[in-house]
Amino acid sequence: MVNKNIKDRVRRQFIAKHINIFSQDSVDETELRNAITLAVEEALNSERMALSAEEKKKVIEELMDEFHGFGPIETLLKDPGITEIMINGPDKIFAEKDGVTKLTGITFDNEQQLSALIFKLLAPTRRRVDESYPFTDLSLKDGSRVNIIIPPLALDGPTITIRKFSKDITGADDLIRLGTLDHRMADFLIACINAKVNMLFAGATGTGKTTTVAVLSGYISNDERIVTIEDTAELHLNQPHVVRLESRPANIEGKGEVTIRHLFKNSLRMRPDRIILGEIRGSEALDMLQAICSGHTGSLAVLHANTPQEVIYRLETMILTSGVPINLEVIHRQIAAAIHLIIQQDQLVDGGRRITRITQVNGLKDGQVNLEDIFVYDIDGVDAGGKVKGRWKATGVKPVFMQLFKKAGINLSDDLFKKD
Repeated sequence: MVNKNIKDRVRRQFIAKHINIFSQDSVDETELRNAITLAVEEALNSERMALSAEEKKKVIEELMDEFHGFGPIETLLKDPGITEIMINGPDKIFAEKDGVTKLTGITFDNEQQLSALIFKLLAPTRRRVDESYPFTDLSLKDGSRVNIIIPPLALDGPTITIRKFSKDITGADDLIRLGTLDHRMADFLIACINAKVNMLFAGATGTGKTTTVAVLSGYISNDERIVTIEDTAELHLNQPHVVRLESRPANIEGKGEVTIRHLFKNSLRMRPDRIILGEIRGSEALDMLQAICSGHTGSLAVLHANTPQEVIYRLETMILTSGVPINLEVIHRQIAAAIHLIIQQDQLVDGGRRITRITQVNGLKDGQVNLEDIFVYDIDGVDAGGKVKGRWKATGVKPVFMQLFKKAGINLSDDLFKKD
């Protein structure tokens, strides 16, 4: 208890005195350690407390973990096998590893220590969390995505969800190794990138859509100007000509909001060769379809949906609620003209993330968007160990946009689409 009281006092004083340190790109570790040691000595003198050398060292090291790293969750962030960290108040920290979520046993000292972590996460960003705006999204320097929500909306205390960015997934071979897709599908999707095929990546939260988009985006030519548009910047592309745009929430007066739709409209004036939309959520859906139809091909976008057919329903709903007077027949024509492929990704019962369908849009049929599966993941069952058994199959359907490959000088063998 003594150590916790000292840490709480030092934490408060240190944040108040060294508030600028948290927004710096890098902090000198020796300078930080000296400042923390001095703060601990001042707190002990002020409280007229005495700690043994070992206790004092422990307090200093724990505070170093907080201010130089991320406190109790530092080990979780450094573990490459952990894909998600979920903090439900100071006493419950869950982590997902190999697709399985478990309680870690790690805790924060108290809610104040957890609040200090939130302060540190927010400091380098333009985001805020307070009573007037009690939740937000942000990204860490490595691309990991963070969601924060605080009381009174979070009833059990401040809640943080961190979806970690994997440094080990950089190419299609890594996706194949992880079982996300097979070689045949990877070759096809890379060819689609090079041929500037318009693709939507669909799936539920946490199925790996953004990771797949990031990997495939890496095959875009270095000669192209790429504009990425996201609510929270996650995509980190290695090409030399990348412009990253991020939306902005309203300020405390309710002004200054910049939406995905605003950024998308502006991006069309930036002479992009490619536009990558982190997620389609609303009225920007119609803008995107119209932009593709007017020549901005090779676009990639993410959308939350459980099946390719749900993708169409969601696009319909977003366009109909955009306030633009347009009927379903016109919407269907726009979708059929603009979208070539829907890549459906799912998380299976064993935690594995798979591309379960690659589906093409083949015009209209009876006034509706006509969807045809090119590749599907066929599940045979689940073994005694809980592992899903299945394999990818080609349906025998050939892409109707084969001319795009020929135009790009890409020779795709018919054997790629031979029915299994």
